[in-house]
Order: sequence, then structure tokens, then C-alpha cells
Amino acid sequence: MKTVTISSISIGGSNPLVLIAGPCVVESREMVLSTAEKIKEITSRLGIPFIFKSSYKKANRTSVRGFTGIGIDEALKILAEIKKGLAVPILTDVHSVEEVHAAAQVADVLQIPAFLCRQTDLLVAAGRTGKAVNIKKGQFLAPEDMRHPVEKVASTENEKILVTERGATFGYHNLVVDMRGLPIMRSLGYPVVLDATHSVQLPSNDSGQSGGQPQYIFPIMRAGVAVGIDGLFVETHPEPAKALSDAASQLPLSRLEELLAQAKAIDSLVKKNGWS
Repeated sequence: MKTVTISSISIGGSNPLVLIAGPCVVESREMVLSTAEKIKEITSRLGIPFIFKSSYKKANRTSVRGFTGIGIDEALKILAEIKKGLAVPILTDVHSVEEVHAAAQVADVLQIPAFLCRQTDLLVAAGRTGKAVNIKKGQFLAPEDMRHPVEKVASTENEKILVTERGATFGYHNLVVDMRGLPIMRSLGYPVVLDATHSVQLPSNDSGQSGGQPQYIFPIMRAGVAVGIDGLFVETHPEPAKALSDAASQLPLSRLEELLAQAKAIDSLVKKNGWS
């Protein structure tokens, strides 16, 4: 398996579990900065490598009334401030070829949203920046078929690639995580990340926004880490009920340390015994 290095963090192989975490979207400077500071404090105490995640824009909304962001320029400015002030790498979504250049000026990792994982031009543009690229597996895609998005990025001679499981469509308004998909995607030769919060979404309902079952974040995390993963993706918010995006599926920030302590213990056992 390839090891992907992002800043001073090595992901993959026998390296410890890496956390990718933050609020779903940049809502305000104060909220995002305070959340990043708290996550940095927790991960430093637990000795867990940390990449901060927040979207400068949410292009995929159920309803036209859904919050999309405070503006790309302002959001990227805030992410740049967090990167410099806390000395943490930044991951953020890109939604179109036109956005890639601006995002790459700030982000260490460009994330391809699940619904866009087949968009060839976007994948190639992200790869050409030389930045690490995290490809989220589409809810409609078989895990073995992730080889095609991976090949598109790798065609640019950029092999700093992560692949992320975030649940598969299971009938209407439901997702399920097939744990077999984690080793299947790992067999592609790149580090695998489990998104434990988007995996509990209940997509698109009559209210015009996605629901969720956050009570299953811990069980899905424990199962995925036990199977063997390289990174854990968690959207977390100080007050999820007040979040402007994905309110029903974000982890309360107050529970993050508990989640990570469990994840680290399981990951250490798995990697110590060579089970992954």
C-alpha cells in the first residue's frame, strides 16, 4: 500500500489512524476557529494526527433554501487563518474545475464529493494541482469501481490519493455501510478513510433536508476501525441542532474525545496484531 504524506502526517500502512474532522461548512469565523482549536487540543492530548475539514461552500443541497455558505473568498480566508494559526493541514471540497485553483491555494487536501466522484474533468484538475486528493465513494458506486476515479487522478502523475467510504444507497432515504467495501477499496493500493457521520444520514426527505441517525456514529466507527482503516472522517459541531448544514448527522463536539479514545484503542490493537 502507498503511504500518502500530508504536511508531516503519514497516512496508510502501519501508520496510526489519522483524524479528518471539523464542522460541515464554514458558518462563521468564530464557530469554525473555536471548533478547530478544540479538536486540536483533543487530538494533541490523545496523540492522534489531525487534518481540519470544513467546506467553503456546500453545492449539494436538497432544497433551494439550503445554506450554501458565507462566500468562497471569505470562507477560504478563514480556512487559511486556521491553517497558519493552528499549524494543521486543511481539507475542503471542490465542486467544479473553476474552483480548484483557488481552493488549492489554501487546502492541503482537495476532496471530491461523493456525487461528483465520476466527474473526469474535476478529478483530473484536482490531481494536476499536486495536492492530495480525497475521493469520496459515490452512494451509487460499488467499492471495486473506485479504481476508475483513482486512475483518473493518478493519470496526472499524482498518487497522493485517499478513498473514503460514506455509505451506500439502500432503498429510498437510507444508507448502509458494507464493511466489505473497506478492504476492497484498500486493495486498490491507497489509504482508506471511513466517514462515520455522513454514513448515518437519511438522505432527502419531505422537510427539504437530510435527516440522520447520529446514535449509530459510534457503532459504525468501531466496526470500521476494527475492519482496518487508515483515516477516520468526522463532521463535528458545538451544537449540531443549530448547524446550518447536516444538523442531523454531525457529532456533538463534546463527544469527540470519547469517540477518538475508542477509535485509537481499537486501531492500536488491529495494527499491533497485523489484522488490517
